[in-house]
Amino acid sequence: MNAPILLAGTNCLLNPGVSLSNYTSYRVGGEAQWFVEPRNTDDLSAIFQWWQTQDIPLTLLGAGSNLLISDQGLPGLVLSTRYLRHSTFDHETSQITAGAGEPLPKLAWRAAKRGWRGLEWAVGIPGTVGGAVVMNAGAHQGCIADSLVKAVVLSPNGTIETVTAEALQYSYRTSALQGDRRLVLEATFQLQSGFAQQDVMADTTHHLHHRKNTQPYDRPSCGSVFRNPKPYAAGWLIEQLGLKGYAIGDAQISQRHANFIINRGQAKAEDILTLIRYVQEEVSHRWSLLLEPEVKILGKFEVV
Repeated sequence: MNAPILLAGTNCLLNPGVSLSNYTSYRVGGEAQWFVEPRNTDDLSAIFQWWQTQDIPLTLLGAGSNLLISDQGLPGLVLSTRYLRHSTFDHETSQITAGAGEPLPKLAWRAAKRGWRGLEWAVGIPGTVGGAVVMNAGAHQGCIADSLVKAVVLSPNGTIETVTAEALQYSYRTSALQGDRRLVLEATFQLQSGFAQQDVMADTTHHLHHRKNTQPYDRPSCGSVFRNPKPYAAGWLIEQLGLKGYAIGDAQISQRHANFIINRGQAKAEDILTLIRYVQEEVSHRWSLLLEPEVKILGKFEVV
């Protein structure tokens, strides 16, 4: 195995052979060939300089809450943004600027405590700002596109640029950053201030309780597995087929919400993807609809 590499001029280590199961909410996944956790822009600059000298792929990892990573792991460099955390609240403009690694629920609570509206829906989203900006995360009829003003992104060549929400071409659970190698460094959101703190807190708490009461928060999962094929809800389609509780290995369709696949303890990524494909086939056969995964699937799998 390769030895860790200390990047010149930083305290940042490139670590070989790191298990990714500890970095995803599914608690599955093999090893990263190289793994790094930058804490500032100097680290990022050094990382990209090193990466450009290598002929290897790059994978960006936020909270790992919307990912299914192969049991075989990932080749190349996996860059985790979880330590890129900071946030500022501009009381003159009612704008929040937050780092890519800032947990979205934490940001929602901090806004609510100030009586600022606009992120109440985000309190139960188990992800970071960076990942949420990329995928246009949403819930309870709210989404990132509703409040994003701009994002600062870093290209692999080291160029840092600010892009507007319009330039990100948002649509349902996707953006121009999907499949893009640009890394979100921070994002600015426009909220609405001047509301009673207790009212915003109450609405935020309501959204959190609703998610906890209707979704399997007690077991490892990726969140919603499939996009909703409007006008239908994916969970409803799956439930109508009587598939709640159906399992392959330790991967199981949740009894609480059919659009969640949980890891009962010893599931393999292969089990989870096999179950995803089975659900797609059953829904297609019954409803003539293709359920598109909302979860991002990375690495090599035996099942197609």
